[in-house]
Amino acid sequence: MRLIKSIGFPKMHKEESEKRDFLPEFFKDLMDYQVDLFLEEGYGERLGYSHADYVKFNNKIKFISPEKVFENDMIIVLRCPEVEEINLIKEDSILISMLHYETRETRNKLLKERKINCFSMDAMTNDDHERILVNYRGTSRAGSRIAFEELKKRTENFSKIKDKVINVSIIGAGAVAANSAKAFEEFGDKEFLSSDRGIMIHILPRTITQNEEFVKDILSKTDILVDASKRPDSSKIIIRNGLISNMPDYAIILDLAADPYNESVEPIQVKGIEGIPTGTLDKFVMKPDDEMFDGIPETISSYNRRVVVSCNAWPGIDARDCMELYGRQLTPFIDVLLSKPLDKLDISSRNMYERSLVRSSLDYFLNKTDER
Repeated sequence: MRLIKSIGFPKMHKEESEKRDFLPEFFKDLMDYQVDLFLEEGYGERLGYSHADYVKFNNKIKFISPEKVFENDMIIVLRCPEVEEINLIKEDSILISMLHYETRETRNKLLKERKINCFSMDAMTNDDHERILVNYRGTSRAGSRIAFEELKKRTENFSKIKDKVINVSIIGAGAVAANSAKAFEEFGDKEFLSSDRGIMIHILPRTITQNEEFVKDILSKTDILVDASKRPDSSKIIIRNGLISNMPDYAIILDLAADPYNESVEPIQVKGIEGIPTGTLDKFVMKPDDEMFDGIPETISSYNRRVVVSCNAWPGIDARDCMELYGRQLTPFIDVLLSKPLDKLDISSRNMYERSLVRSSLDYFLNKTDER
């Protein structure tokens, strides 16, 4: 296995509002390695940094064209490159990115065909299967804050809500759900602590969501419905579209899971809440008549609609804080990859980051899937 001699850091061009590039301080630790660093022209500018800010921390950095940056031995970029960019990556190169293997079957096949060595940031876990590289707070808090503000805005400071209690119903019981609940608690304290109103947060596990009679009653009293689920089967919906009709007209649906639709697989990949669109950093609030609903597959029912708050990159709302955190979390993984050949990575290593890297590889995911 050849040694890594160069690392490319592309910018992300998915939306105009996508600002996230690794901060200049992140590159300081890479001074210790005999590796060339190539950043795409304009890297960091959307966060207010100049070329000089980066070179100050690492004088090995060079700035190159968008096409050339993908030709390096290792590519590191937060969100997965587009298909045309993946096709620029050389065979046997390394790609480190948020690859979301479970819900990207088509892309997995392309990466495998291209013979790219992939490590997914969202699959970097400890031995207890807890994510190491993650921004749960950034994911949950940004969306919860926007949903709360939208409810205030659309209910004339809550005056249309007859009950003095604001009800938030959260699908899921994992870290995203827990951080969302904490965020709503804080927003509720700030808004209601000195008043006669309050906020009630309900966690909806599968034992509840599998019973539609329970769900109908819950939704009839729900002011904000949150999907913070992680489904074992992305072809299965949790809340079918017909049930949304039970929600108050002013209610908000918050999509923290942000799973995409995918009609190229069989059965089709759907969202946890049927018939809602996926937003972007450029547009994360969608009214019932929004054109974003037109992009939902025709086989999916979207007749019943409410205001949807959704984003395919929630941590990007607070870009600088997000990248400061991801930079610290990613550094130990890069240290392993620059210190040891790929074919020597060992799932039984004493180094927890090395074990985590093996678990985050596309090959490991595909082998595990084949064994099921």
